[in-house]
Parts: sequence; structure tokens; C-alpha cells
Amino acid sequence: MAGNRTFTMIKPDAVKNGHIGAILEKINSGGFRIVAMKYTKLSSEKAGEFYAVHKARPFYGELVEFMSSGPIVAAILEKDNAVEDFRTLIGATNPAEAAPGTIRALFATSIGENAVHGSDSDENASIEGSFHFAGTEIF
Repeated sequence: MAGNRTFTMIKPDAVKNGHIGAILEKINSGGFRIVAMKYTKLSSEKAGEFYAVHKARPFYGELVEFMSSGPIVAAILEKDNAVEDFRTLIGATNPAEAAPGTIRALFATSIGENAVHGSDSDENASIEGSFHFAGTEIF
């Protein structure tokens, strides 16, 4: 997926608040093509596995609890410069610091409940996409 693909999740807060369609519209309007997508729910075990890189951090337990609290929408997106462009589209982790019009400025309620996940590197985009999707689910 290097260079032209990234991974995202619409998090439980945004799903619960009815923002799936609006977020997908922002993604499409941003020039991204969805090459894989599923509506699913992470178990605590799977959420812990996905966020294992943060295991030593004080927010890990809350993050795992939150990410397994309700359904998510997982997706692999395609566009030139996908990781960097998507990070720009979603905005800062803290919605109070996110640029106007970004996904987090529009739909996030806090640093912890910030509406979407976006991969931070090409390498992590590949790892995260493979965590959620089999090769036969990516088009």
C-alpha cells in the first residue's frame, strides 16, 4: 500500500452520533477512492492488539475500552500521497486544534473521542489495513 493507500476507522463515537455518511462524503470529496470497507465491532482483545503500540501509555486501557464500545467502519483509501493527505483531511487529534472543515473539527467531541483514525505512515497503513482486511477484500 506504500505511497497511495492509507487506512482509516470511523470510531464508535462518530458511528453512534450518525456521522458515517457525512464522513464518507468528506473522504470522497477529498479525492480518496475506497478500496476496502467494512462495518464491524472490535472485541477488547482485537482493539488491544490493534493498539498494542500504545500498551505502555497511560491512556491504553481507556482507548481499548472506547474502541471496543461499539461498531466502527474500517476502510482502506487510495489516492496519491494518501497518508499525508488523509492526515490533513482529518485534522489534529485534539478537535479544538483541528483546522476548520476537517473531519475532527466537524465531528469529534474530544481528544479521546476524535471521530476517526488515520494511519501515520505508509508502513503503518499497510500493517493496519492487513489487520482488518484479507487480500480478497481489497479492490
